[in-house]
Amino acid sequence: MSLPSAVASGAGRIVRWGLHDVLGRSASQLPGRVALAIDPNLIADLAPKVREGSVVVCGTNGKTTTNNVVASALEAAGKSVLCNRDGANMAAGVASALLSGPSADWAVIEADELSCVHILPGLRPTYLVLLNLFRDQLDRAGEIEHVQDSLVSALASSPETTLVACGDDPLCVGVARRAAAAGTRVLYFGIDEDLHLPADRVPEARFCQACGAELSYDWRAYAQMGAFSCPNCDFARPALDAAATGVSVSRSGVSFDAAGPLVGDPARLTAGFGGVYMVYNLLAAFVAARLAGVSANDFQHTLDTYRPENGRLQRFVVNGREVTLNLAKNPTGFNQNISLLQADERPKAVLFSINDNFNDGRDISWIWDVDFERLAAEKGLVALAGGTRAADVRVRLKYAGIDSAVTPAVEGALARVASLPADMPLYVLTNYSALWPAKATLERLGERHD
Repeated sequence: MSLPSAVASGAGRIVRWGLHDVLGRSASQLPGRVALAIDPNLIADLAPKVREGSVVVCGTNGKTTTNNVVASALEAAGKSVLCNRDGANMAAGVASALLSGPSADWAVIEADELSCVHILPGLRPTYLVLLNLFRDQLDRAGEIEHVQDSLVSALASSPETTLVACGDDPLCVGVARRAAAAGTRVLYFGIDEDLHLPADRVPEARFCQACGAELSYDWRAYAQMGAFSCPNCDFARPALDAAATGVSVSRSGVSFDAAGPLVGDPARLTAGFGGVYMVYNLLAAFVAARLAGVSANDFQHTLDTYRPENGRLQRFVVNGREVTLNLAKNPTGFNQNISLLQADERPKAVLFSINDNFNDGRDISWIWDVDFERLAAEKGLVALAGGTRAADVRVRLKYAGIDSAVTPAVEGALARVASLPADMPLYVLTNYSALWPAKATLERLGERHD
């Protein structure tokens, strides 16, 4: 280790000690920021701490849960792991995770898509898992082509990395084909059956990644995910190396059969959380875990004991009322949350809380691409609009035919529903910066309900 690296590592550990051990605060980013300011090559210097390999998980939606499931599965198999479990997924968060402990068997790292180009050259991961690509934070990320270009460049900087990509997503396949042409090994996962679900009102990725013609679909799972093909060229859903069949999705969770050369013997997997999108996330996590040597039994044990701790599908009881908190930060994420709401046939209250802080993206015009209209026929729905852009949300709901009231935060929502029957659940759907205050409030006022 070079002198700058030793100094940077020491400074980062001192900052972590002060934040985590003395003040009891999160040390997920600042130690890495300080250390990278001293040694910009620190991630490469710390990579040898990982003895067996590393997995990087990226994608627009679902990467935090997927990443943490992979890390927990490896730990269930007896492996030591370095992981940025709190979702600090840019270079500083990755450096902080690598500084957080001694050497380990595996690193399991969540990475922001645009940060992969800064992370992969140093870390040189064994696997990069690409879950999905959707329009998200356009004022920061730009159009999806920019994100794709960045990922292709990141993979070119780490030629020994194997890409594990969603074969049902034409945008992921577009990245994979370009990376494969440059020499990257590519493996594909996906759902291998028609779930007979309605298409989203505003489709994503309508056009061929190779020639620009409009894609045809035999079926869609959600958004652009499904069995696609181009009528004008050979761009199509690839053969899957790992596939989910026998998919069952309900309010109580998901289950499916995972099979294919990447997973070995077929396995029936069951989890008590999620929707159709979670089938993809858990299949991706299972593939990554199997590639790292985790058995199907250890993986299922992980699902049996896994409890979300990061605001994703966390459940609470507040004054006798069931409250479910989840992240919804772009049209696809919101539409999948709406599907979860509709799977719950009870009358319900919903707080839609949208902020426009820097880490959310200032442009919230994307709310007009959310299928709120699907909720207009819900009997007994109580809709609330919150966050810094509550007025915009209320206008959007009005155009969807949904009456709503503005409430500043979760406490206001709980006060508004206090007079309603106690068996009416409250769903709290927030974008990124609204998630953590909502989570803190629910932890303060209620109890976990697993």
